[in-house]
Amino acid sequence: MAVTIVFLGPLRDVAGTASREAAAPLDWAGLLATVGPEVADQLRDDRVNVACAGRVLSDKQSLRAMDGDEVALLPPVSGG
Repeated sequence: MAVTIVFLGPLRDVAGTASREAAAPLDWAGLLATVGPEVADQLRDDRVNVACAGRVLSDKQSLRAMDGDEVALLPPVSGG
């Protein structure tokens, strides 16, 4: 039983990997513990979003990923 955590954009560089597996179920505290302190600091930023099973969470602290879900960590979008 696992959840796949996908690191996108600069979060991939901070994590040092494109993805990581975590035990299911996975909540916000479990996510922060799994990704390590540097990525966890980034995730606490309001501009960083979290998607679970293809849906961006309006409240990322409500994360409840189940077996087979993909959790994508979405860095702030910049553009011009």
